[in-house]
Amino acid sequence: MFSLDIPAFIKYDMYCCGVKCFSFTDGVDTVNNENVLEKTNRINLLFDFYEPLLTEKQKTFMKYYFQDNYSLGEIASEFGISRQAIYEHIKRSEFMLEEYEHKLKLLAKHEQRLETAALIELIAADLSSEQGSAVKGLLQQIVHID
Repeated sequence: MFSLDIPAFIKYDMYCCGVKCFSFTDGVDTVNNENVLEKTNRINLLFDFYEPLLTEKQKTFMKYYFQDNYSLGEIASEFGISRQAIYEHIKRSEFMLEEYEHKLKLLAKHEQRLETAALIELIAADLSSEQGSAVKGLLQQIVHID
């Protein structure tokens, strides 16, 4: 890949969207609080793209856990099953989301599109106001194709 001088706010946005996957050891997360937030953001993004591919139960548990911030115990008591069962459903769902992304790469393509659009927008800033406005309008159309 190539490197360009990009303003800090753009680097930050791309970094938030380009979160790496984490490994787990003996069922215990080996990540710190910042990585937990990054992982949560990534799972939420993957969920946005691949939600229709999950079962109803997976969708429900993922929404409760990642979007509504329920604990495993709260979800378990709501549905009358064990915390371990909830944990296994959530981990299986996370795995499935990562598998879908590995095969389809919808999130990666989306992030690449946004990154490219941000670079084009920086270049368009140097154009005349009429040309810059036209380019920015076309960029908005490209970004919102999904």
